[in-house]
Amino acid sequence: MTEPSFHSASRLQGIQHIPVSGPLVCLEMMKFAWDNYKQYALGKNELRPLTKNGHIGNMFGGLRGATVVDALDTLYIMELEEEFQEAKKWVEKSFDLNVNGEASLFEVNIRYIGGLLAAYYLTGEEVFKSKALELGEKLLPAFNTPTGIPRGVINLGSGMSWSWGWASAGSSILAEFGTLHLEFLHLSELSGNPVFAEKVMNIRKVLNRVEKPQGLYPNFLSPVTGNWVQHHVSIGGLGDSFYEYLIKSWLMSDKKDSEAKKMYDDALEAIEKHLVKKSAGGLTYIAEWRGGILDHKMGHLACFSGGMIALGAEHAGEGRKRHYMDLAAEITNTCHESYARSDTKLGPEAFRFDTGTEAMATRLSERYYILRPEVVESYMYMWRLTHDPKYRQWGWEAVKALEKHCRVEAGFSGIRDVYTTTPTHDNMQQSFFLAETLKCDASSAGSRR
Repeated sequence: MTEPSFHSASRLQGIQHIPVSGPLVCLEMMKFAWDNYKQYALGKNELRPLTKNGHIGNMFGGLRGATVVDALDTLYIMELEEEFQEAKKWVEKSFDLNVNGEASLFEVNIRYIGGLLAAYYLTGEEVFKSKALELGEKLLPAFNTPTGIPRGVINLGSGMSWSWGWASAGSSILAEFGTLHLEFLHLSELSGNPVFAEKVMNIRKVLNRVEKPQGLYPNFLSPVTGNWVQHHVSIGGLGDSFYEYLIKSWLMSDKKDSEAKKMYDDALEAIEKHLVKKSAGGLTYIAEWRGGILDHKMGHLACFSGGMIALGAEHAGEGRKRHYMDLAAEITNTCHESYARSDTKLGPEAFRFDTGTEAMATRLSERYYILRPEVVESYMYMWRLTHDPKYRQWGWEAVKALEKHCRVEAGFSGIRDVYTTTPTHDNMQQSFFLAETLKCDASSAGSRR
């Protein structure tokens, strides 16, 4: 495999334009991230690159190898054949599902089941299918509630489930129970067992039955009563991927799932009417809504919405397509500004539009960056759908910033403050960095396809 032309932070300095080898830089970054994970943390969930050891954490209920499973499809797509075979071998020989611990239903689904299904569809290797189905079975007891809305935490050994302690009044979280549909439909398709599809279709029924304030979906829903617990609406954390899964469910169904499309269209209409705002400086953003009062901030997580709206615009009526593409471009530009206005050229966890500040974090607790993919994901969608070269340039800016500020001796690390040129590192190489961030950067920062 050809080595990239630009592979170190020092050689990236001063490069202003995207080189032809842009995708190779991302490939080298992926290989570097994987090689260090393999050397220091194989079998653990994440790599701690500063201390050169592994991290297990308590999010996956005793499951191991989150980075392995999350990275499978990226390794395969990037044609890192040797590394993919290493990952596959670990899944075959060492991925133990007989665990007994507290797991996030949502995280296990998107990282493990999603990763296994993607690898299966790319390769046809039965081991990925069988592990996905076995793990899916272990999640089903979480749905044993009066409404069928699953609780957020499940013991993968005993099947006992409960709600997060921090969740308001024992509620379930919109982004968590709303981000199961894609994987669960495939689990039914692959197993011939309709129970997985029935579980997520029932979630739809509950959501369609409950009254939506101003047409909006609040983030907290009681799995006992099926009613909203409080009226907090966010397109960022707690809400985000619910909306993404609606439009993708429709596309995945070959555009036959008209219910998903209607839910998406209606939700976006309400979001635009009540949450989309323009700052004094002309930046379009999506505010949060707390019982009718707007909180003028956007989380980094909400920056996926530029790409989502563009994807939906491709399938809107001609009269609305241009409108939604413009909205997608404006939101993506705002998220780019959150990067451009920082000293590191990486964006904060959240940024605000109040007290004269625009697209910048105003609280110390929101200044960190943990290798998140959402902004470069929107660059990827916008580049693929418009071929405007600025999105490639923005992707390349992100690559350079990651190389300069997040690459350390033994991997990549998040940083604690994007507003200093000498940031301290958080000593964590997140699994989604390999699964998403590098994949999106490779697609937006250099692909000519």
